[in-house]
Amino acid sequence: MTLMTHLLSDGGYGFMVPILLLLIIIIFLILRGIKNNSKKNLNLLKSVSLFTLVFGFLGFTLGLIQALDKIVEINGDINPIVIVGGFKFGILPPTFGMVTFLIGQAGAIMLTSLKKD
Repeated sequence: MTLMTHLLSDGGYGFMVPILLLLIIIIFLILRGIKNNSKKNLNLLKSVSLFTLVFGFLGFTLGLIQALDKIVEINGDINPIVIVGGFKFGILPPTFGMVTFLIGQAGAIMLTSLKKD
């Protein structure tokens, strides 16, 4: 199993796959901006990258709520290894969202610097 597939499954396909698709869209917008550097494309790039960041944190929040519900169901008697595994599962979507956001913002900075006034 490749590292990317392992990270996608560990972070939960429900949030990791959409973030991966948004990363592909961001890369497409950067490449399109190099060819046709319009204000609309730049705004779309910024918006999609910000949406990706917020979507990743939504995944973390929903995962944390589910984990806390499970802990309450079993009356708090839980193995610490299970908690660590849950945090790993919860922290991967926002981390991937942040990386994707940074790629989008770096692309936006690059496109802004290439823009002719």
